[in-house]
Amino acid sequence: MVPLVAWILIFIISLAVLVKGSDWFTEAAEKLSHKLGISPFIIGVTVVSVGTSLPELASSIAAVLAGKSEIVIGNVLGSNIANILLVLGLGAVIAGKISTKWELRQVDFPVLFAATFLLVLMCLDGAFTLFEALFMLAGYAIYLNYLHNKNKKKVKKQKVTGPIWIPLLAGGVLIYVGARFTVESVIGIASATGIPNDIIAVSAVALGTSLPELFVTVTAALKGKHDLALGNILGSNIFNLFAVMGITGLFGTLLIPSTMLWSLAMLVIATFMLYFVTSKDKTVTRWEGWLLLLLYAFFVVRLFV
Repeated sequence: MVPLVAWILIFIISLAVLVKGSDWFTEAAEKLSHKLGISPFIIGVTVVSVGTSLPELASSIAAVLAGKSEIVIGNVLGSNIANILLVLGLGAVIAGKISTKWELRQVDFPVLFAATFLLVLMCLDGAFTLFEALFMLAGYAIYLNYLHNKNKKKVKKQKVTGPIWIPLLAGGVLIYVGARFTVESVIGIASATGIPNDIIAVSAVALGTSLPELFVTVTAALKGKHDLALGNILGSNIFNLFAVMGITGLFGTLLIPSTMLWSLAMLVIATFMLYFVTSKDKTVTRWEGWLLLLLYAFFVVRLFV
């Protein structure tokens, strides 16, 4: 049995790997958007968000194959709540603000709201079936098709120097490896302290798999790449709802514990908060960031009370 001190050491090293991987990944993603003439926001909601959501997908598939499908919904719900309240909140607090020129109310917010409420409805009967999984995957395909058509009006291409794919792939690998061992160490720490599995799924595992989004978003925000930062959060949430649930649902029916009802409700609240803080001026200010962090703290405390 691995001692608690060892898990803590692994956790610290994994975080360091995540930081470096996020830095490489963010820089390469921006260069890619310039080279291809693609909006940084679209790069954020596609390439970056999928890359940072790999831990959620990998850990969810592993949970289903291990016969613990109830972990999947906790992972997805907890990750999406953390992305909005913790990741966006912390990014806005550290960077001062996060803003975008992208018209979020046209499609991205409606898609996020639709995916959120669809998942809530599908979970009310306590199971997520194969048909529902295929339905969610179809929704993600429609969203990607829209982004493809939207990008036909490309921004002006720019010449970039240095390799792109090598640091992009290397950054992605570091993010994946760092996240994997971070998740394992977080679970190890939680298990060593006797926390129940359902609470581990929606808190520790979800927080661990959201660390790539956290580091990429904060790194991008500090470098002034706000479109990339916000696109990463929106894209990750949409990917988690449509693709992570859809893909893992192909491996078998996912069980939805009744203890997840509070997290489902909190996800709806967090989604409305995201709309509230960005719909008017498309900017999340520092004080709004503190508000999001406070709400996340309330969510975590409520899990253990």
